[in-house]
Amino acid sequence: MIGNINSIETMGLVDGPGIRIVVFLQGCKLRCLFCHNPEMWNNEIKLQMTSEELVRRILKYKNYFDDNGGVTFSGGEPLLQKDFLIETLKLCKTCNIHTALDTSGYGDGEYDEILKYVDLVIFDVKALDNNKYREMTSRNIDESLNFLDACQRNNKKMWIRQVIVPGINDNIDYIKQLKEFVRPLKNIEKVEFLPYHLMGVNKYKELGLKYRLDGVPEMNKEKCDELYKVFQTI
Repeated sequence: MIGNINSIETMGLVDGPGIRIVVFLQGCKLRCLFCHNPEMWNNEIKLQMTSEELVRRILKYKNYFDDNGGVTFSGGEPLLQKDFLIETLKLCKTCNIHTALDTSGYGDGEYDEILKYVDLVIFDVKALDNNKYREMTSRNIDESLNFLDACQRNNKKMWIRQVIVPGINDNIDYIKQLKEFVRPLKNIEKVEFLPYHLMGVNKYKELGLKYRLDGVPEMNKEKCDELYKVFQTI
């Protein structure tokens, strides 16, 4: 099985517990307003590897994983390369490697087989209702909710991530709604607020794409931290 990979990051420290290899798979159906990796949207071939080749590369760093490190599959949207992802995850588990999936939950609707081999799901919240989700991503929310249901059905451990964008969701009302969205979910180990940044803006210019949040400033980290404290106390 051959996968289309954008890049591989070694010694990652933020995409899951411990020290990790982060594999960024090419392709994504969402067009998020705040996306900082537009070069991963299409299916352009960057780097192709078989599952076996990728796992051999991951194994080179296994000594750094200690008890809680491992590999995180990110993107783009890793769910779009389902067969390659399943085969690679299976090989990782035979090698006793902790596996994490960083995803928006927007694949093809069949997630149970994938989730059998995933130790941790890092779920990226885009919006909380269909209208806002469509504004944010140009897609409907249904598939994302379908994936969440699969995580609950398979009893997966989860981290929840929310990008906080000035003028869009940096307010108490949204934070309260997010709390209600997260509250019924099982096995939530962590919720993270990520302040919106401008590090990907130049990529849009290079690709000849319009940046739809032009003029929106970076999110103030202190305010982001304050909103997270509100989230914790609700």
